[in-house]
Amino acid sequence: MTVSLVLFTSDLRVHDHPPLRAALEGGGQVVPLFVRDPAVDRAGFSAPNRLAFLADCIADLNQSLQSRGGRLIVRTGELVEQVVTAVRQADADEVHMAAGYSAFARGREARLRQALDAEGRRLYAHEPVSTVLPPGCIAPQGSDHFSVFTPYFRRWQSEPLRSPLAAPQKVRVPTSLRSDGIPGRSGLTGVSPGLAAGGEREGRKALRSFLAQRVETYEERHDDLAGDATSRLSAHLHFGTLSAGEAVLQASRHRGAGAAAFLRQMCWRDFHHQVLAARPETATRDYRSRDDRWRRGREAEEDLLAWQSGRTGYPVVDAAMRQLAHEGWMHNRGRLIAASFLTKTLYIDWREGARHFLSLLVDGDVANNQLNWQWVAGTGTDTRPDRVLNPVLQGRRYDPDGAYVRRWVPELAGLDGVAVHEPWRLPGLDRAALEYPDPLIAHSDGLARFRQARRLA
Repeated sequence: MTVSLVLFTSDLRVHDHPPLRAALEGGGQVVPLFVRDPAVDRAGFSAPNRLAFLADCIADLNQSLQSRGGRLIVRTGELVEQVVTAVRQADADEVHMAAGYSAFARGREARLRQALDAEGRRLYAHEPVSTVLPPGCIAPQGSDHFSVFTPYFRRWQSEPLRSPLAAPQKVRVPTSLRSDGIPGRSGLTGVSPGLAAGGEREGRKALRSFLAQRVETYEERHDDLAGDATSRLSAHLHFGTLSAGEAVLQASRHRGAGAAAFLRQMCWRDFHHQVLAARPETATRDYRSRDDRWRRGREAEEDLLAWQSGRTGYPVVDAAMRQLAHEGWMHNRGRLIAASFLTKTLYIDWREGARHFLSLLVDGDVANNQLNWQWVAGTGTDTRPDRVLNPVLQGRRYDPDGAYVRRWVPELAGLDGVAVHEPWRLPGLDRAALEYPDPLIAHSDGLARFRQARRLA
């Protein structure tokens, strides 16, 4: 009887899963394996919120496999060593996994392929599994990737979509293989109190809810900070509890501006993955250097801490940072405002902001996090690198009655309407009673400093 091994990484689902389908096509037994690799911790990817969400995802995946007659094998240790050990124990002929696109994922895949070749076994890296289109499958003439979004979007839209794969009805797993315990949330510290639940069932439910209730108004409402009208699918796409290809295919069946706007956001996700795949160094280095001389020293460190703590004195910025701390997630418009404030008003290195986001975001993804930060900072793919978002104007536009600010900044709950966005305009005694800090810097002063720094660079 043939035996194949399926290595789950960031594809924790049974629906639309090409590696699992390929492993089952032989008609034999399958070893569904997840490896808890300490290298992921050492690389800084294992933030408490993502570990908690991951625990939910693994438990849900195990339940899905059990309902089909199988189970998930969980091992702890260096990934290549654990896969080779499992292959030997099960006498598996081949290993199937999703192709990865970061430098970390590609290095891991190369080491695994070399080790399996030495064992006389085959490794199949399938794509696309985590994206709609594989990075590099479309590219402009003379280049390995698109550096500007709009032409990429035009090509992306015209590409045919593959049909999603149905979940298997039966998965037969060798009974002799041992498995470590399925991890849970208990014992984890530093988890955001409002963190959402993970798992494929939750992801598919979230997609159904979005398409049934919010996709029609997505274009007009997705920037509404208080309305919470976004898809909330980012964590499920990051962990692969939801297929990006299936989400796009289902959304494309809806007509109207809302579905079109959602598809554009999904294309941004693919766009950033193809940039990172072609330029893996952009995880830590400028895609397009502006020769910035970012602020350093004690004052900059104090400003960074105030920003991280949601105590900048700019209500919409602070609301966004406090939402991040509480939920492990932040509204996309809030991310843009907070990132612009750090890099353009405080003129602090985008890497500091990206690092803090990755320490809390449940959807913390190197491609989307780092390259969105670079886009805002003007060191990435933005064709207007000096674009600055004024936090007061952004607050008035996307939180016009102040509901978002009052939700996350209770010190300002007593202020009515747009007044909540400029508490420093209150009379002195009233302002002191708020117990809310004055702005770290006048926005105009920060903007002048930023422009002067860019001119001198």
